[in-house]
Amino acid sequence: MNELNLEKVAEELLETFFEAGRVAKEISQNGVKITIKPDNTPVTDGDIEVNQILTNKIKNLTPNIEIISEETVNLEIKKKNRNFWLIDPIDGTKEYIKKRSEYTLNAALIIDLKPVLGVILAPEKNRLFFSYGKNLAFEINNGKRIALNGNKKNVTDIVALINSDKTQKEILEIHKENKVTKTIKMSSSYKFCTLAAGEADIYAATARAFEWDIAAGHAVLEHSGGSVRTHDKKIILYGKENYKNPALIARRAKNLKI
Repeated sequence: MNELNLEKVAEELLETFFEAGRVAKEISQNGVKITIKPDNTPVTDGDIEVNQILTNKIKNLTPNIEIISEETVNLEIKKKNRNFWLIDPIDGTKEYIKKRSEYTLNAALIIDLKPVLGVILAPEKNRLFFSYGKNLAFEINNGKRIALNGNKKNVTDIVALINSDKTQKEILEIHKENKVTKTIKMSSSYKFCTLAAGEADIYAATARAFEWDIAAGHAVLEHSGGSVRTHDKKIILYGKENYKNPALIARRAKNLKI
């Protein structure tokens, strides 16, 4: 995979993400069509359409690399490749259905079981985040490109992001250890982008969700200078047999005070 130009692949994906975001917004405005999947979770025609747009482009860019998408994955097939794409066409489908603003479009390239490239678009926020290497993480906001370095925006609080109104004791202990003074409830992979942009400091979660939910955010955050680790500080690898995430802690920077 040494011959793969990660910068070129990432740059080639940007307009496709904007196109897919426009399609997602249009479908949302017209009213989504909902189907319940076998695991009892909803999928919309927006998920399916975005998945097709992203998959087609990625196949064109990297025809020899396997694509694993939330909408097409077969959990019964044992994972063998160490290099593959993870796609979550719409992370936060329930947010999307309710016409809320925090749903995201996601793609991550995994090489040797580690995320080396990530692209995330939050269509309703008009924010696109992408990265393709250490210190090579960026945001495009209203046409302006900004380098992401995790510099702290909120100098008065240590801000933790949470995904539920009911925070588990284990997570509260992590907040206490990190001297968290404020919490904000947030959905989808947008949490990782907020950390990379320096707008929050830490996100801790018990084991939940799947690899395609976090891989792109993992890449963007680590490439901006942050980290994503298990609760016992181990690195997180991808391509696990069931694609399930471990309990994790995502941090803006080693020192959350600066």
